[in-house]
Amino acid sequence: MCPDIMKFILNDDDTDVNGYLLNLEEWSEDIARELSAEEGIELTEGHWEIVHFLREYYREYGSSPNVRLLMKVVGKEIGAEKGNRKYLYDLFPNGPSRQGCRIAGLPMPNDCIDHS
Repeated sequence: MCPDIMKFILNDDDTDVNGYLLNLEEWSEDIARELSAEEGIELTEGHWEIVHFLREYYREYGSSPNVRLLMKVVGKEIGAEKGNRKYLYDLFPNGPSRQGCRIAGLPMPNDCIDHS
């Protein structure tokens, strides 16, 4: 996969230096598929559930959750089996907050502590 594939979808000015979208409204599921391909992830139903959860969380709270908070709120809202560390890292091996938020078109959490 060409690392510059996003140039065909977005202007360079639409992402930060880490490849995160600058404008939440520019996101689409097609862009999520391209971003996930760059991350080496093929999106499954489980991925989409977390991606959409992250977007809803951001809309409600105005910030992206760090991994500890993500585990807590996913466990409470979706179920303990999906809010555990293993499940989330199986989906997003380089960090559920970092990769999940990037694919969801959200900024990286300020206090991101993902460990890959």
